[in-house]
Amino acid sequence: QVQLVESGGGLVQAGGSLRLSCEGSGSIVSINSMAWHRRAPGKQRELVATITSSGRTNYADSVKGRFTISRDNTKSTVYLQVDSLKPEDTAVYYCNGYSILPIIPLFSWGQGTQVTVSS
Repeated sequence: QVQLVESGGGLVQAGGSLRLSCEGSGSIVSINSMAWHRRAPGKQRELVATITSSGRTNYADSVKGRFTISRDNTKSTVYLQVDSLKPEDTAVYYCNGYSILPIIPLFSWGQGTQVTVSS
């Protein structure tokens, strides 16, 4: 089974940017949909962005226009460029793969990467 490792998080000021990476231990080329999620303190995990194998993307309304998801199948890596960060973006960010809709994840959840935005 492919294992996913997230990285790239950190502490930034509001308005700052980060580039998150999710690297798979095996090929992700056959994974139809890859997604980024986040879990803020005291809240449930929420879907942030998805990207299909054809490159079609979708975003949560709260991040639309600020976050950009991309994938590089040659590197088995999915990226999340996060710009214009707000304190409410503070969360642990996770990635996973899906067959079709982002409902039943294909892989075990990784450790995630912490993003902390100071005001």
